[in-house]
Amino acid sequence: MENKSSSVDTGQQIRRPGTEGLEEAQAKQAGAKFEWHFGRITRLGYFEIAGGREVTIVWEEGGVSSQQGDITDEQWEIFKLAFLSTGRIAVLSDQEGERWMHDYRFLEAMR
Repeated sequence: MENKSSSVDTGQQIRRPGTEGLEEAQAKQAGAKFEWHFGRITRLGYFEIAGGREVTIVWEEGGVSSQQGDITDEQWEIFKLAFLSTGRIAVLSDQEGERWMHDYRFLEAMR
């Protein structure tokens, strides 16, 4: 008789009092250098000639970023969801300097 083992992704649940505890737990889970950054989407657009999808974000830490092209379908859906509701997003990034402003690996729409 053959032994078969199945791999099941059970995910992970995090329970913390307040959003700060949850943000801290998620950043710790992602890695020591990861930090949360928060912003508000002010523009969404599509420019076929200039690379496709475009998003402009005003960051709470100061500064504005604009990305044209290189936006995945999943990221675009999150940007649209945020834009149609509160406009707020959160990015979890380990990039230094201002590179985190274009790091959408960990992206969330917020209320």
